[in-house]
Amino acid sequence: MNEHDAITALGALAQESRLQVYRRLMQAGPSGISAGDLAEQVGVSRSSLSFHVAQLERSGLVQARRQHRNVFYSVEIDAMRQLLTFLTQDCCNGNPDICGGLSANAAFCGAIPETEQ
Repeated sequence: MNEHDAITALGALAQESRLQVYRRLMQAGPSGISAGDLAEQVGVSRSSLSFHVAQLERSGLVQARRQHRNVFYSVEIDAMRQLLTFLTQDCCNGNPDICGGLSANAAFCGAIPETEQ
């Protein structure tokens, strides 16, 4: 990931509805969630959801897939992993232990030991 990609991803998340959409998709996991259910759960209209998801798709954080007449959205987990790595790769001047041992690779998707959560 480069600086431009990180800015694009962070910009896509820097809006209340898009952040809610992204967090709900993270809860759904790799299988994703249908557009209708997602709109209902986040509390936005389907047209508004489409607008917000398009921003997240352009940033590479979300993907859409069509199954028959339904559209399902899911997170691009590797894209978030790359973003977190980019943001934390230089943690504490190469001393991540100062930051509690947080590294994006270990911290993503439940890899943090339960005692640290």
